[in-house]
Amino acid sequence: MVDPIQAFMQANGLAQPAFAPDSRYHGLPTAQATLPDGRQVVFVTRRFLPPPENFARMATATVVAGDRLDNLSAQHLGAAEQNWRLADANGAMLPEALVAEVGRQLAITLPEGVPAPGAGDVR
Repeated sequence: MVDPIQAFMQANGLAQPAFAPDSRYHGLPTAQATLPDGRQVVFVTRRFLPPPENFARMATATVVAGDRLDNLSAQHLGAAEQNWRLADANGAMLPEALVAEVGRQLAITLPEGVPAPGAGDVR
């Protein structure tokens, strides 16, 4: 059976995004490479860490013994798979390093580019 939404999108030249809106890869283009054996491989282009000033801090979390980034993400962001947001907001090239040091303060932020509530208020 043909999916009517997919059929509509294809008929109108619309492409479905490769990644969901809450994925760290959403909006990144894909590229294609040909391997020496002739196989074609599609891959996601390079993603750079956003600058910390792109994030509005909501809270701070202190790392305790046994913490894991996925558990902190579930606790503070509501979804374990959003742990990449904690890594981005804290400028981590190696996400596991964020929880390696007990007592470290981690920024809990809104998604990149979302201003803090009241940030645009003029008084």
